[in-house]
Amino acid sequence: MPRVHIVSLGGTIAMTGSSGHPGVVPRLDAHDLVAAVPGLPDVAQVSAESFLRVPGAHLRVEDILDLARHLSGIEADGVVVTQGTDTIEETAFVLDLVADLPVPVVMTGAMRNPELPGADGPANLLAAVTVAADPGARGVLVVFDEQIHAARYVEKTHTSRPDAFRSPSAGPLGEVTEGEVRWLWPAPPRVVVPDVATPIPRVPMLDTWLGDDGAVLEAVLSTRPDGLVLRAMGAGHVPLALVEPLTSAAEQIPVALTSRTGSGRPYRRTYGFPGSETDLLSRGLIWGGGLAPHKLRLLLTLGLAAGWDRGQISAAISTLG
Repeated sequence: MPRVHIVSLGGTIAMTGSSGHPGVVPRLDAHDLVAAVPGLPDVAQVSAESFLRVPGAHLRVEDILDLARHLSGIEADGVVVTQGTDTIEETAFVLDLVADLPVPVVMTGAMRNPELPGADGPANLLAAVTVAADPGARGVLVVFDEQIHAARYVEKTHTSRPDAFRSPSAGPLGEVTEGEVRWLWPAPPRVVVPDVATPIPRVPMLDTWLGDDGAVLEAVLSTRPDGLVLRAMGAGHVPLALVEPLTSAAEQIPVALTSRTGSGRPYRRTYGFPGSETDLLSRGLIWGGGLAPHKLRLLLTLGLAAGWDRGQISAAISTLG
């Protein structure tokens, strides 16, 4: 029987309430989570440990780098990581970039805490262990609602529904049905960022909007960030007031251009007016490809932490699509 090691970071799946305090907080450890799923021994030889016990929103890139180093020493056929859903699409992507492990890492959690009717944590954990034990599993995956998603594509698309996790641009890699794993597509290409150094570079992400006068952009640049991700309008366009500040910024730091629309890749060569995608790319901005903006920010951040130049960053973006 396959050996699957479960690592808990906290999150909704591990949250319960307490007298005198409103709301739930992370209280359950990894062994509590395992005990809530009696069917696990039928799927794999399970071991468990608690690595952190925090809400997903409190996790940092440094925590996930520590987790990646920790996972490299675990002897198992697969690993399941449970954590809060606020950041699971980002932490999965970080792990996929930095953890070149020989076994699959499957991440899951819960949209409904254990005190709510229809709590989904136990079912998600059982499905995640099933996937981690499957010989076809590769890389870093996210499993929710019996669907299997690649870290590259998965996104949280709803604030509260159990089916919040989807892969809008590609669809799920597979599914779990009647305890069996069914693979639908091969895993997408990966980029590995080796030798990530700390401290982690500061890379903010900034929107643009109707009538944007550039004051917020100037304020962000005044903090001297190490890079910037710009969520531009439409296919990659910005108001005229942002053109010169962005030109100046791109001469000093990597500025990646993506779209605020939520789907589709920014253009590269269709529009030609000042502030269009063609104009901005000619001024030194980096094309952001099809990565979701928050994942583009993580790739840029980790690439800078590894000492990559703009050419290496651009090549990684092109590989991931």
